[in-house]
Amino acid sequence: MRTALKAFVAGFVSTLVFHQGLLHLLHLAGQVPRAAWNLAPVPPLGVPSVLSLAFFGGLWGVLIWQLIRRSRGGRRWVLAGVLGAILPSAVALFVVFPLKGMAFAGGWDPKLIIGALLLNGAWGLGLVPLMRLLRER
Repeated sequence: MRTALKAFVAGFVSTLVFHQGLLHLLHLAGQVPRAAWNLAPVPPLGVPSVLSLAFFGGLWGVLIWQLIRRSRGGRRWVLAGVLGAILPSAVALFVVFPLKGMAFAGGWDPKLIIGALLLNGAWGLGLVPLMRLLRER
């Protein structure tokens, strides 16, 4: 149970630092129109969008950590980046978008798909050092 809580915290923080940090850099470079750390409230609870995203990042952190925890060294980093890029992106594009009335798979827009893979891959890579930091304390 303690490991799951640490993985949740690592996923939550990785969303705020790595996912949103990369989004901010992409926004500054003019590659994405939307700014990072969106504080607009989202239904049904009216919590800031970025905190809602970070909550789901925490849930993904628990799942991804279970999949990569036995790996070591470079293999762990590769798995974290690849699984972090693919799994949350696929769920967002093929499940969440249609549920929100958005085009299935983002209308197959390559910029949107690549952006999702990059942001979620950065999130996955951020999970590894954060879990290491939490385990050492």
